[in-house]
Amino acid sequence: MIYKTDQIALRQLIGHTPLFILRPDPQAASIAIKLEGTNIGGSVKDRAAWGMLRYAEERGLLHDNTVIVEPTSGNTGIALAMLGQALGLKVILTMPESMSQERRSVLAAYGAKLHLSPASEGMKGAIALAQRILTETPGAYMPDQFSNPGNPWAHSVTTAPEILSEMKGKSIAAFVAGIGSGGTITGTGTILKAVYPALQIIGVEPSGSPILSGGKAGAHKIQGIGAGFIPKTLKKEILTHVTTVEDQAALETTRWLAHHVGLFCGISTGANVWAAIQTAKKFGPDDIVVTIACDRGDKYLSTEAYKA
Repeated sequence: MIYKTDQIALRQLIGHTPLFILRPDPQAASIAIKLEGTNIGGSVKDRAAWGMLRYAEERGLLHDNTVIVEPTSGNTGIALAMLGQALGLKVILTMPESMSQERRSVLAAYGAKLHLSPASEGMKGAIALAQRILTETPGAYMPDQFSNPGNPWAHSVTTAPEILSEMKGKSIAAFVAGIGSGGTITGTGTILKAVYPALQIIGVEPSGSPILSGGKAGAHKIQGIGAGFIPKTLKKEILTHVTTVEDQAALETTRWLAHHVGLFCGISTGANVWAAIQTAKKFGPDDIVVTIACDRGDKYLSTEAYKA
């Protein structure tokens, strides 16, 4: 069957992102960073948004009058707004007011309607607000990135195969990825683990909200990960370990990447790369650790990461 979500021109501009090799320590493993900011919508969430809409279309849940409603920390909403426009669908998004101003501006540029929830309520507040809008809006459909199987599926059929192709037969010692919805690490990690049984899969979460590490939900500055709860999308059994990252370490690594490497990325990328550097120290110079640069730095210029 031919699906509209596969036929739109933008679909060809999602995926096939490059790998950048970083070796900050010659005695440790090299770090392969998949640059997801080169997706057409600017982030790794382009993949998830496509996967979730494809999943919905397969099940007859998308119609000409469908209104997409989704809670987001920013990137998923941007991707849904972009694809929604391409499909001719209205998009309503909810987001914690603590997210960057640039995110709001991009969503407005795509024509999405945005509702802000209190910062103190985190993603749970945005989810509750989205649920309320869902019940009040005729023809509304919520993809729900935190439980939608299309989210990790998208990574299993795009991200993971791309990494395997780019490795050109080289073995991967570890895969390091931040956990927000859990889609990237679950979909990518499951496929990589099947190919490399000894692969270590390292989850990354903020030290300020270490739910997966057994702590309590709390405020933090690493936008895009650490939702404050364990998402249904996350396949916890594939995780070898979860590393917690301090806000300051993530921010400093984000700036270091821009100032010393030339990679202009977001704060969650700083967290991922910091964790990847720590992981690389456990392996030798012939090993490779793969991680994700989730988005570009454009949406963070007003944040502590780049604000002068």
